[in-house]
Amino acid sequence: MAGRGRPAAPARGARVMLFPLPFQGHISPMLQLAGALHARGLAVTVLHMAFNAPDPARHPAFTFVAVPDAIPEAVAATADGLAQLLALNAAMEASGLVRDALASLLADEGEPRLACLIFDSTLAAVHKAAAGLGLPSLVLHTSSAACFRMVGSYDMLLDKGYLPATESNLDMPIKELPPLQVRDLFDPSKLPSKEIGQKILNLAIETTTNSSSAIFNTFEALEPDELEMIRDQLVHNGGIPAFAVGPLHKLMSSKGDGAETSLLNQDRGCIEWLDTQAPGSVLYASFGSVVHVTRDEMAEMAWGLANSGKPFLCGDGRNSTLESIYEGVPMLSRPIFGDQLPTGRYVQDTWKIGILLEGVLEREEVEKDIKRLLGEDEGVEIRGRAKVLEKMRMCLESSGSSQRAVDKLMDHILSL
Repeated sequence: MAGRGRPAAPARGARVMLFPLPFQGHISPMLQLAGALHARGLAVTVLHMAFNAPDPARHPAFTFVAVPDAIPEAVAATADGLAQLLALNAAMEASGLVRDALASLLADEGEPRLACLIFDSTLAAVHKAAAGLGLPSLVLHTSSAACFRMVGSYDMLLDKGYLPATESNLDMPIKELPPLQVRDLFDPSKLPSKEIGQKILNLAIETTTNSSSAIFNTFEALEPDELEMIRDQLVHNGGIPAFAVGPLHKLMSSKGDGAETSLLNQDRGCIEWLDTQAPGSVLYASFGSVVHVTRDEMAEMAWGLANSGKPFLCGDGRNSTLESIYEGVPMLSRPIFGDQLPTGRYVQDTWKIGILLEGVLEREEVEKDIKRLLGEDEGVEIRGRAKVLEKMRMCLESSGSSQRAVDKLMDHILSL
């Protein structure tokens, strides 16, 4: 056990454990949520693996507990993220290491009462271990409400013939899930193993419907219809409450516990250069922290960026989408996999704050769309809408929807 420190806020007689998936886009929102709960008086324990382990020194108010990695080295080294995820869950369940860690913490009488475990929606093995010990569990969805709504509609998509997708129906609108098209769907039949894809879909649904509540890194004004549909769905699954507490990266102050969540030391050398650029003139190219981009696509994107004549920076994370929305920054989207697909469609067709790059990626198209986004006429309209969406940050005011959601989440945790 490492990283134990005294809490910066008075404890309310309860402790919460959190277990993130060990990838940057999942660790960050989990630690940010931990900071928000700690600020409201809960003691916080973070369970983690050696792979992509967070640095306890950055979060002195949290207790960190390392769970030995059980995933085979050959699987950990593969580029297939879905196979990794399933192997990770299988190894956790077979080894019993997660259950042992949870049991040890439950037996620790020197700590405040352990109220619950909050786990990533993909970690079914963690949920099973908690359930076996009678520990209430809450699931955190780091992707959008729209993504979860899509996953929860998979049976309908099959029944109505949207899936499996074909070349002839990729542009077909999903009338039950506007604004999505067939090309935006997660289609297991297009994966090397359809069985793996189906198991991944089942993970998100089963962990949610078997938990005591669901937490989403989004906010009411951004996805009102999607959240309403999810709540209606969860009501029929035992009355599971859903809390929209995002954007988590802004829920905590810059000095709060959970505010600094990067696994890497941040390179701030670009700040001086950025200060010399005109306001709103720099492109931020974000490719995600896990998704694989082919050499050809990377080359076309790079040449398109260079040929546009616009200054740019490169980075990663859906987290970047939420950050851009909050700051009122327009986007050029090139979704590749998973939750990026519906998010890209929403950026262009629902929020209307960006341009979606579809089809074969070509440098000429990239260059043209960059100039559309940063130019006059259409670009002015898109940037204007992005600035209007920025006003949604009122959700984080003291009486805003996200602050109220965290308060309700606290009440829920303390009632368990």
